[in-house]
Parts: sequence; structure tokens; C-alpha cells
Amino acid sequence: MAEIIQEEKAGGKKKAKKHAPHIDMTPMVDLMCLLITFFMLTTAFSKPKIMEIVLPEKQTDPNAEPPKIPGSRTLNIVLGPDNKIYWYPGVVKPEDYNNLPPLFETDFSPLGIRKMLLERNRALFKKIDDFNNQVLTGKLVISQDSVKGSIRQLKKDDDTGPIVLIKAYKKANYGNVVDIFDEMNICGVAHYMLVDITWYEEKMVETAAGIAPTPTTAKK
Repeated sequence: MAEIIQEEKAGGKKKAKKHAPHIDMTPMVDLMCLLITFFMLTTAFSKPKIMEIVLPEKQTDPNAEPPKIPGSRTLNIVLGPDNKIYWYPGVVKPEDYNNLPPLFETDFSPLGIRKMLLERNRALFKKIDDFNNQVLTGKLVISQDSVKGSIRQLKKDDDTGPIVLIKAYKKANYGNVVDIFDEMNICGVAHYMLVDITWYEEKMVETAAGIAPTPTTAKK
């Protein structure tokens, strides 16, 4: 705080004498210590928001043929406009344009796309759930890295679960792409990929959503 000292002069009159201001920094030091403690705690407790995505193994042989996807395990998920989500099983070829299968509409609720994925991925999901329960109850004592590695191996060995092809309509919301990846991780789906939507699938979405066909799909 600034200090002003009064000095008495001859004749009984007092005259204020000004000195250089003095600022007490003690409260600022206390505040600095509190801020340091606050930032240390918030930094330690806040976890980075990441999404774990299993990438395919790198192909070393350029002449190797891509793996064939069986139609019985193929599941197509199409992200439509207005946060709508559509799906259909199997494989559709361009020559099937005049006989396209219907799309099933659902949503991102637990009773929507998640329920459908769990029903089709029941065997692998049960294996992962049983494994996690053994770790949580102490029946199986392994490190966290070993837990993740074991789950990855279970997914790699899976040969019955669905192979999900995720496609986005041109008016789909970008946030829905993140949401559908989250659903894949929650349901323990081992094989899924993001691929381009075909022109006949755009036609299927427009028919299901009641959208006027675009010039591109209309010409086809």
C-alpha cells in the first residue's frame, strides 16, 4: 500500500510528505501458490479424449489380392441426413439397381443401433465381457497392457461376428461418424471400416428418407 507520512513544521502546521509508493506483494504470492496448486490438480485429473481405432495390418505384397468379405457377415451402416441411420445386411451390386433391398431405419439410442450390433456380435461380446469380469474380480491378474493385448487377440481371432461397412450420405452429420465409431468400440465389433457410399446406396437413402433424387442418382 502507498504510504503518506506527515511531518510537523515550525508554527504547528503539518505538511504531508510524499514518499515512493510501497506495494505489499504478500497476497500476490499466496494467490500464485493457489493457482499453481489448481493447475497441477486439474492437469493430473483430466484425461485426454481419444478414440481407439484398430487399423488393418500393412500389406507387404503389392500383388496380393484383397481379402474377400463374405456376404453373410457383411453389415452395411449408412449415416443419413438429420441424424438418421440406416442399415441393411449383405452385398448389393450395381446390376441390382432395379431390385434394391429396403433400408432399416434406427437411431443412436441403446435400443437402436447398439442393440442391433450386440445381437449380431453376441459371441465375441460375451467373450470380451467374460474376460473383463475375470480381471475385475481378481480371478485373472495381469497388467493393463496385457488386458488390451488379450482383447485385441480375441478380436483378431473372431470369425463369426459382423464385418461392418460404414458409409456416409453427403448430408450426414460429421458428429455421427464419431458416434458410430464409439458404438463399434462399445459393442466390441472386431471388423469395421469406413468406405465410400455408392450411387445406388445414395438412391436407397433418398428413397427411405423421402428426399428428391439428386441429378447424379437420377441419371443413373
